Amino acid sequence: MLVIEEIVVPLRLNFMIDRATVDRIIDAAKIVDVVGEFVTLKKAGVNYKGLCPFHDDRNPSFMVSPAKNICHCFVCGKGGTPAGFLMEHEQITYPEALRWLAKKYNIEIVEKELTDEERTAQSERESMFIVNEWAKDWFHDILKTDPDGVAIGKQYFRSRGIRDDIIEKFQLGYAPQKRDALSKAAIKKGYQPEFLLKTGLCYERKIEGDKDNTEEDKGQLIDRYSGRAIFPWFNVSGKVVAFGGRVLDSRTKGVAQKYVNSPDSDIYHKERELYGIYQAKKAIVKEDRVFMVEGYTDVIAMHQAGIENVVANSGTALSIHQIHILHRFTSNITLLYDGDEAGIHAAMRGTDMLLQEGMNIKVLLLPDGDDPDSFARKHSTEELKRYIEENQTDFITFKTRLTVENISDPVKRSEGIAGIVKSIAVIPDQILRSTYISDLSRRIGIKEQTLIAEMNKYIRAGIEEKEKEREREERKNEGTAVSPTPKPTSATIGAASQIELLLLREIIRHGEEIIFEDVETDNGTKISLSVSQYINYDLSQDELLFSQPIYNQILAEAVARQNDEAFKAETYFCSHPDLQISQLATRLAIDRHQLGGRFKFDKEDEDKDKQQQEKTARLRQRILHLVMDYRLDIMEKRLKTIQQQLHLLGSNMEQTKKLLQEYMDTKEIRDALARRLGSDLIV
Repeated sequence: MLVIEEIVVPLRLNFMIDRATVDRIIDAAKIVDVVGEFVTLKKAGVNYKGLCPFHDDRNPSFMVSPAKNICHCFVCGKGGTPAGFLMEHEQITYPEALRWLAKKYNIEIVEKELTDEERTAQSERESMFIVNEWAKDWFHDILKTDPDGVAIGKQYFRSRGIRDDIIEKFQLGYAPQKRDALSKAAIKKGYQPEFLLKTGLCYERKIEGDKDNTEEDKGQLIDRYSGRAIFPWFNVSGKVVAFGGRVLDSRTKGVAQKYVNSPDSDIYHKERELYGIYQAKKAIVKEDRVFMVEGYTDVIAMHQAGIENVVANSGTALSIHQIHILHRFTSNITLLYDGDEAGIHAAMRGTDMLLQEGMNIKVLLLPDGDDPDSFARKHSTEELKRYIEENQTDFITFKTRLTVENISDPVKRSEGIAGIVKSIAVIPDQILRSTYISDLSRRIGIKEQTLIAEMNKYIRAGIEEKEKEREREERKNEGTAVSPTPKPTSATIGAASQIELLLLREIIRHGEEIIFEDVETDNGTKISLSVSQYINYDLSQDELLFSQPIYNQILAEAVARQNDEAFKAETYFCSHPDLQISQLATRLAIDRHQLGGRFKFDKEDEDKDKQQQEKTARLRQRILHLVMDYRLDIMEKRLKTIQQQLHLLGSNMEQTKKLLQEYMDTKEIRDALARRLGSDLIV
């Protein structure tokens, strides 16, 4: 019997939270509220639907059930309770997810200090987030209270026209010019040098090639951002993942690198983050559009001008990860850059990838000499919004004007047209492709059929390239040594028999429900058996186990929890701290097609007790049938195994005789089970 210990969840580096508080958090968390922070949801009957945030979803397949307080994708299978969703979406631990929910629902956490051993056991990721959060507050406090912070740092932001409320909104800061100020302050507070290095807040001084350094200097921690204005990076859920530091205006002349950014780490990968996404996500959903700009100050200036649905990719080409983040909130994006050559180049980067992912692109190049920062500071909110509305164009129009119109050279014009057609070819929506082709034909005076033929060439080439890539992957995987059997996941669970899954579904949905009352045992006592207890009892008679260890764990936990009066299997397993169990339970708890609440009993005064008795009887009959089905399935598999062994034995008569006898015994059991189930078997 598996013993289930009381869950005590560590939350912060020095503290932990008890089971009672965990229960309060779980009870308070509402799945629609939580998922709605990251996914645009639309009402669908009694449920909600949206684009799945866990795979490249173009048709809403992600269902959120307020009644069950769970979510589930019917394509990739991911989802879970509010905590489970956060664990998967944000790649955080169960304690981190609970902490996120507690903050959202204003639940006070009664904390207890951890021992040194417990503190050491905390995850490095959590430690890095904590160090970054402290550093953000430290930089911000320096800006507001330190004499140099106010005189230098705050003066810089004011010179850029940034108001105090915007400084607070983005938690802007300043790093003192002393090159070890942060590291000394952090170590004094008890933060380990290891995490100052891993987050990139500091680096170690080296002595090679530097005559001014002594041997004693080697290994000294140096602050990465000393003397710079600080821009914290928040991820979608509001955690500080990185920093950007800008040399101040008086020092920029002749400086090759005005900005220094955090290096990649366990919690930060530049191609997976967007500056300003945390501050912008609600406005993106509300406006159903996102503006993409290049830099930190562009984002901040737009916010100050009253346009909040704006993010920056900070000068790098858009990645597929960043596009997927944006697509969770909207399908509409406007690329907003300055009108010089660099701005045009920025507008062209990554656009085919955006089109391929089903994004609707508009482009707006500002007057030459202006970037979003300077332009926003020159105009009122109304003027800025009107200018954007009147001057943004769809991407195909933008590209046509840029590469085809007013181009007299036949070769360059042909190359420009081919580039536009190639961009149209990657658009997944066939109707939109056709619309763009018609528009392009009208603009450049080339027959539509000619353009369609060219487009189809690119589409075929794309399909062939994907096929070649698939073949390359298959060849690469050929001959790979067989690795040890991994712990089953939601992807590998499909290998289990359908009968096992049906039995497990009953354990998840009805595990605590009593189906046998006053059953007399061998010693004369009478007991009641729940669904999970009966299944466990029946299988244990012949020492039968499920094929997947996780199934056996769920059954054991359900049996162990049966004496807990508050135990409800579906709630317990869907909220399980093991993400694998939580996701599996969610998948089995949720129905693909659920009634929309339109059907009700005609007789409101129908005998409730009678209804319950009939429901219990149906459940009991279903469990009995499934258990026999499972036994029958085991017998069928055993018969096939014996037949295979007989084929391999050859002339070994003694062993053949034993196997034949085992085959007959197994077949007899199989036939008896089949008769009880009402099956007709052909021998």
